[in-house]
Amino acid sequence: MEIITSIKHINRDGIKAIKNGQKSNKYSTIPTPKKPRWLKVKAEFNPNFHKIKKQIQTKKLYTVCEEAHCPNISECWSAGTATFMLMGSVCTRACKFCSVDTGNPNGWLDKDEPINTAKAVEIMKLKYVVLTSVNRDDLSDGGAQHFAETVKLIKKLNPHTAVEALTPDFKGLSSSINILVNCGIEVFAQNIETVERLTHQVRDTRAGYQQTLDVLAESKRINSEVLTKTSIILGLGETDSEIYNTMDDLIENKVDVLTIGQYLRPTVNHHPIERWVKPEEFEKYRIIGLKKGFLEVVSGPMVRSSYRAERVLQKNNAGL
Repeated sequence: MEIITSIKHINRDGIKAIKNGQKSNKYSTIPTPKKPRWLKVKAEFNPNFHKIKKQIQTKKLYTVCEEAHCPNISECWSAGTATFMLMGSVCTRACKFCSVDTGNPNGWLDKDEPINTAKAVEIMKLKYVVLTSVNRDDLSDGGAQHFAETVKLIKKLNPHTAVEALTPDFKGLSSSINILVNCGIEVFAQNIETVERLTHQVRDTRAGYQQTLDVLAESKRINSEVLTKTSIILGLGETDSEIYNTMDDLIENKVDVLTIGQYLRPTVNHHPIERWVKPEEFEKYRIIGLKKGFLEVVSGPMVRSSYRAERVLQKNNAGL
């Protein structure tokens, strides 16, 4: 029997939510191995970082950088790249690697969010913006129209800003994918997260390895001009052969860009870390991925799906 270690709380959107991963479970007795030296990075914050943070707070916006405790927040923000999380901070799914709150927003949306996001981009003078969101299975289109409206307003106020949409899987709905890839984005991303064997151990049961492949393939079929992108986190128990098979599946479905990073366990109640992947191994995966045909492969212990995303358009093999 589970022992509840946290109770439902009122999220800042006014939604009842549960802190994802905060229940005792089969993982809670498995210790997290000590972090190796290459993961101990000292954050450095310059004035541009604090400027962006102030704008985000003033406009009441959410960033996945903060919600997911991204280790690269200072580097990306200081470089003038930001990732905004649309449609609130409560997810309708509960993946076992993620720290975002779980709940049912019951159709709630902030009608001012699209224009506030566009204005924030204008004020920050950002050249590349990543828009992502929690899963919104409570919405009939998964939030696709809200995404598209935000993109169009960003482009209206910031015609030279490139936009990447890192989206939910929309339950595989072609109509939602169509809305996204034809709204003016440069990059469409949907994360496959892990290898096929581990998918149901790691991701919510409503997600799926094949479903993500299908979503990525469908986006390319609808609009071949839009770059497609996905991400894998390592350290969950995958093997090299499984990583390479996943790469092959992604290439077969015409995915252009792959990011690979180390899984960092949010709490002891989340999926355990099976191994720390060494920097030289990440470099090996990057080289193999490029040889397999990806346009870009960004691979490293601290890499996340939105890490220095603007480098995708530079097409320089994302040298770090």
